[in-house]
Amino acid sequence: MIKHILFLVCLASSLSGSAQLTVTNSSYIFVDGNGFTEAANVAPLFVTGAINLNEADSKIYLRNEAQIIQGNTASTNSGVGQLSVQQTGNTNQWAYNYWCSPVGSNTATSGNEVNRVDLIDESTGLTTSTNALFTSGYDGSSTPSLTISDRWLYSYVTSDDYSEWINLDETSPIQPGLGFTMKGNPSASQLYDFRGKPNSGTINNSIAANQFTLIGNPYPSAIDALLFIHDTDNANVDNNSPSTTGALYYWEQQPTDHFTENYIGGYASYTISSGGTPSFVPAQFFAYDSSGNEIPLPPPGSTGSKVAGRYIPIGQGFMVEGSPSTPANSLVYLKNSHRIFHKESSGDSSFFRTSNTNVSSEDSSSEAIQYDDNGLAILPNDFKRFRLNVLFNNNFKRQLLQNFHNTATDGFDYGLEAPSSSDSATDAFWTQNDEAMVIQAHSFDIEKRIPVIIRAENQQSIDFSLFDIQNFDTSQPIYIHDLENDIYVDLREQNYSINLPAGDYTTRFEITFQNAETLDIADITDEDFMVFQNTKNSELTVLNPNGLDIKSVTLFDITGKIVINAQNLGAQNDYSFSTQSLSEGVYVANITVASNQSISKKVVIKN
Repeated sequence: MIKHILFLVCLASSLSGSAQLTVTNSSYIFVDGNGFTEAANVAPLFVTGAINLNEADSKIYLRNEAQIIQGNTASTNSGVGQLSVQQTGNTNQWAYNYWCSPVGSNTATSGNEVNRVDLIDESTGLTTSTNALFTSGYDGSSTPSLTISDRWLYSYVTSDDYSEWINLDETSPIQPGLGFTMKGNPSASQLYDFRGKPNSGTINNSIAANQFTLIGNPYPSAIDALLFIHDTDNANVDNNSPSTTGALYYWEQQPTDHFTENYIGGYASYTISSGGTPSFVPAQFFAYDSSGNEIPLPPPGSTGSKVAGRYIPIGQGFMVEGSPSTPANSLVYLKNSHRIFHKESSGDSSFFRTSNTNVSSEDSSSEAIQYDDNGLAILPNDFKRFRLNVLFNNNFKRQLLQNFHNTATDGFDYGLEAPSSSDSATDAFWTQNDEAMVIQAHSFDIEKRIPVIIRAENQQSIDFSLFDIQNFDTSQPIYIHDLENDIYVDLREQNYSINLPAGDYTTRFEITFQNAETLDIADITDEDFMVFQNTKNSELTVLNPNGLDIKSVTLFDITGKIVINAQNLGAQNDYSFSTQSLSEGVYVANITVASNQSISKKVVIKN
């Protein structure tokens, strides 16, 4: 029993048993997140069992990014008191935020309950708030009282049709875990106070093959996208990998006005590998007709500026898509095991944040993934990556991401790839089994050919360029191959621009790593080189009897350390390198020729 207490609470996650937290009438717990920094097994408030907010005046206040974590089995929070947790919206009166309530109604029923938009209050003090007002007018406002327009309240369940958005009002029941849309107010930054019974335990919503559902983070804590996407609880029961594509889609909008035909916006795409390597492409902004269909943008076209992180903050809504093989009557699950204490202010988590906000290349809380100045992940050494920018008519740019990893296949790689969320008549995408992809993965092969599909509703210029090239050898070309003109352009050296008539170009463009001349070169073999040590002279000798143009000779010791690294050697018949400083042992010599083919040979060094 807790009574009249104002303090910081930290219960270590090593607690066990069926303990629960009960707050009696006219009592409250106040948790100040400023007293806590993320670390393993840390939460400002950790409850192994259920929470009972016993009476109407039983309160828990989470402030300054404080969060509650509950044990994996807790799912029966009860009582008619209230948890109060805050989140800040970041759009003006013309643009949508996607939300998901962390609380439900606080009736006498145990367990998660439906929530209503009218549970959102304006914070007026440390523990006080005033209920928001609602208007049927177009615009909300923040003064003199917070007023929300109910014209823009919608949910979206198992559909791919704009007309199937479900209109809500302030009294509409919203199922736990289901997201909803709401426009902001002229200040474009509004602090909201969610008050009700805290959600806990497993929460599910419907999902269908090739259909989208708007869900979100339903808890008063952050959730880890890695744990949500790669859930392996309960012996593969109630997991998300069989039913979803593993991609999360975040809406971003360029504020204009309330007319659909003047909307400019789109969905950013995010996924993460089972090892924790994220993949993200920004929203491609489209314009829309009065029926909500995507149309090519008039100038000035743009892409989104916001970046999704691994940790999904309190209140954040997002779209998920059912995989093509999703069985009928399937569900998408959120669980206590997905929850984690992670502050927005520490990086890699924010309410679909602006690029470069709160993310530092030195941020140690990002599970070993670091970020560059653009908010993009810096890859571990076993990954390669590049982004292809396709610019239409000098104003409409689609960014496509290509991953390379030895675990990737030519089929769908869950956590490494993301299907496109758009179906515009002007666009660009990768393709897999006739499905449009904005993020794709392969195992790297120098002979790989990767199709690039171009749709152009009207005649226009197309410009191809590269961005964010990671872990490729600096000498490795990345070509755009125009098959019709038989042109190879190394996009690492220059962009490729062409004017195209209207049409769908499904077989004209591809990414390759060898040009036509390289493709005609025969493979090198062991017989092309001899490598041995001249013990008399303490030299490594490389014989090149066929006079091949050698780009490099690299010698590695048994730990993988480079001990000799000779570059741009030309086409001599033999080469010698001193081994006097080397220890006796077995080494590996790697020889790379001008066509970027390589061969390795073992050599024993004795001095």
